[in-house]
Amino acid sequence: MVHLPRHPWASGRLGFGALGLVYATLVVACVWTLLAEGDLSMGRAPLANLAKTLGEFAYPSFLDVWFGNPRLEYTSDDGTVLRVENRQQVEADYLAGLTRATWTTVRIATLGSLLGAVLALPLAVLTARNLAAPRALAIAAKAVLDTLRSIHTLVFGLVLVGIVGLGPTAGILAIGLHSMGTYGKLFAEAIESLDMAAIHAVQGVGASRTQVFFNAVWPTVLPQFVSAHLYIWEFNIRDSTILGIIGAGGLGLLISEATSLFQWDRLATVLLVVVLLVASFDAMSRRIRRALA
Repeated sequence: MVHLPRHPWASGRLGFGALGLVYATLVVACVWTLLAEGDLSMGRAPLANLAKTLGEFAYPSFLDVWFGNPRLEYTSDDGTVLRVENRQQVEADYLAGLTRATWTTVRIATLGSLLGAVLALPLAVLTARNLAAPRALAIAAKAVLDTLRSIHTLVFGLVLVGIVGLGPTAGILAIGLHSMGTYGKLFAEAIESLDMAAIHAVQGVGASRTQVFFNAVWPTVLPQFVSAHLYIWEFNIRDSTILGIIGAGGLGLLISEATSLFQWDRLATVLLVVVLLVASFDAMSRRIRRALA
């Protein structure tokens, strides 16, 4: 009996179908268990709450700089004036603080990303399979990168706030440590995609490992390294906006304050700044990546 060889696409489709079945099973299990535990409830009057929240979001607080009441009176139940507030001036002062918080967020993301990239580079060199680093060092470096990548930035932040105290330093270190894992993985993959002929040519003339890296590896992978750095830096801009919740400062602190006080108009203003910040950085990084391509 003649057995015809199975076409590669057939086994590939079977494998994909099996993975799809596993995923579908997981989704069904998640929904079923949540329903069984009663944890998919929408709460009381979700539509009314949604309409109220959207209505407050529709008037971001920064509009008060132009349209706010210059003499807003706060009175008691019997009509006694408790205090008078110039909403235009109050919101102008808030926007000044928002500007400082935005700059803090940018500094946290920038310095944290740079720290993670610098620390990840030697580990990426060790884990790149085509550079044939000593096996023990390669395994240890990969374990470090996998561990750092698996721990969320907020977890690092919570630990580091307890070590170095409140402020941007904890945020910078948290961003740097988590980013190390991602940088290391992307840097190693860039190195592994190299044409080994150039590396073997440099090795053939008796160059050391350091000389091989800086003469054959570095010039080729630099554009990919820069592209990866821009991508992670852009992600860290978003990530650092919430680090203020744990005391690292920046926009996250204002987000935490607005949500705790149910000031949805203030939250709308902060979120608009976050969107503009991320969109501006995304446009800049895309232009740089196109230039490097």
